[in-house]
Amino acid sequence: MIEPAPMTSLAALGLTAQGGREARITGLSVDSRKTRPGHLFAALPGARVHGAEFVQYALRMGAAAVLTDPQGAALARDVLDENPDVALVVTEDPRAALAFTAALFHGRQPQVMVAVTGTNGKTSVATFTRQIWQLLGHEAANIGTTGVEGAYSAPSSHTTPEPITLHELLADMAAHGVTHAAMEASSHGLAQRRLDGVTLAAAGFTNFTQDHLDYHESFEAYFEAKAGLFTRVLPADGVAVINTDDLKGWTLAKAADERGQEVITVGHDESCDLRITNHRYGATGQELRFHWKGRPQLTRLNLIGGFQAENVMLAAGLAIASGSDPQAVFDSLEHLATVRGRMQIAATRANGAAIFVDYAHTPDAIATALKALRPHVMGRIVIVFGAGGDRDTTKRPLMGKAAAQNADVVIVTDDNPRSEDPAAIRAQVLAGCPDANEVGDRAEAILRGVDMLEAGDALLIAGKGHETGQVIGEDVLPFDDAEQASVAVAALEGRLA
Repeated sequence: MIEPAPMTSLAALGLTAQGGREARITGLSVDSRKTRPGHLFAALPGARVHGAEFVQYALRMGAAAVLTDPQGAALARDVLDENPDVALVVTEDPRAALAFTAALFHGRQPQVMVAVTGTNGKTSVATFTRQIWQLLGHEAANIGTTGVEGAYSAPSSHTTPEPITLHELLADMAAHGVTHAAMEASSHGLAQRRLDGVTLAAAGFTNFTQDHLDYHESFEAYFEAKAGLFTRVLPADGVAVINTDDLKGWTLAKAADERGQEVITVGHDESCDLRITNHRYGATGQELRFHWKGRPQLTRLNLIGGFQAENVMLAAGLAIASGSDPQAVFDSLEHLATVRGRMQIAATRANGAAIFVDYAHTPDAIATALKALRPHVMGRIVIVFGAGGDRDTTKRPLMGKAAAQNADVVIVTDDNPRSEDPAAIRAQVLAGCPDANEVGDRAEAILRGVDMLEAGDALLIAGKGHETGQVIGEDVLPFDDAEQASVAVAALEGRLA
C-alpha cells in the first residue's frame, strides 16, 4: 500500500478536539493492537463492547488522539484524564466521522466510482460494470464479495471494507492507474457508514428480499440501510440506476428524484429507460432484446439465466450514468464473461448434462436461480444446497420450500455450519422440503447429484459460489464447489488414475 503524507493535523481532517494538544496524525486505527505512535484511534460503539474500553491500550501504543461518541468519552474519562495531552474528538456519529476522516487522510480514489446495493446480484452487477469499462478501454476494478478484481487485485474480508481499509485501498488503486471502480454496498456496510466519504458518480439497486435479519432488527431497518446509498451517500448530482421490477425500486426512484438525482430505470415495464422486451434461451446463453429510451437493441449474452439479463442491464445503466457512451456500452455486452461462482458452468458430463455453481443463499435467490435455469434445460433440474450457520434462521425452511417448488430433485446438505449443529440446520431446511434427500457431507451430496444426471439434465450447486472453504466450528476447511463438481464427474466417468 502507498503511504499518505507522514503527518496531518486534526483540523485538516475536519476534526475539532476537546482539549489536549494539537495532535499531528500519522495514521488511523480502530483496533488498539494495530495502533501506532501518532495514530487517531477511533473508539466506536459495538454490538457487544464499546471501543472506548480499549482506549487505554491504544494510548499505550502511542495514540495521539481519540475519536468517539459521548458514551465512549464517558467510559474512557478516567484514562483520558490521566493523559491530558491526548486530543479527544467527540461526535454523535463517530462512524460517519471516521469515514470522512479516512477519505481526507488518504486523499485519493479512482476518478469514476459507482456502487450497487440490493439483496441479490451485487457481485454480478459490479463485475459486469467493471468488464464493460475494461472493454471500453478503461483501467477498471470491482470491489466486493470476491475481493478486488480487474486492473487491480487484492483479497477482501468484507463485501464492503471498513473505512480505513477501504480508503487506503482506493488510494492505492488510484496510484496504480485505476480510473474506474465499482463497489458492492452491503447493508452492513451502509448501516455502519463504511461508504460515507466515497465520492460516487452513480449508484445502483438490484432487488430487495429476505436476508440478514440476524443483524437488522426488521425488514424496515434492512431496507432503510440499503436506501441510505441513495438518501445519504450518493450526492444530489449523482445518478440513481434502479431496477423497478422490484416494488422497492419505485420507492427508491421517488426518493432519488426528490433529492434531485437523475434516475435511470431498468426492468420490463414500458416506462423503463432500459427496458427488457424479450429473451431467447439456448444451452450456452441467451439472445436479449431491449430498448434504451424507446430505441430497440439486440445482443447475445454468453450467460445462463434471465436474471443475468437484469444484472447486465443494471451494469450497462451504471456505465452510462458514469459517463460512457450508450451505444459503445451496448456493443460490449456480447463479450461479458460469467462471474465466478454466479451461475458458473463448473463441469459437464459426457452425456451433455451440465453442472452449475451459484452463490444463491436466500429463498428468493434459490427460486430465481432455478427459474432462470429452467429455459436452458430440456430434462430435470437437480439442486444441492444447504443453509449457513449463525445466520438468519427464519429463511431456512423458506429456502427448502423454494427448492422444492422449482427443482425436480432436491438434496439438502451442509453449507457453512459454523458453530451450529449441522443436523439441526438441515432439519430446519427440510421443514420446507420434507420429501428431499438429506446428505450431510457436501462432497458426497455433490457426487450423488452428479451421478443422477441423465442427458438433458442439469445440476445446480447453490449457496457457496466462489468460496474456497467450508466453515465448520472455528475451522475453515478447503472446499470448492466447482472443483468438487469436476472431481465428481472425473470419478464417475473413470477419468481418475
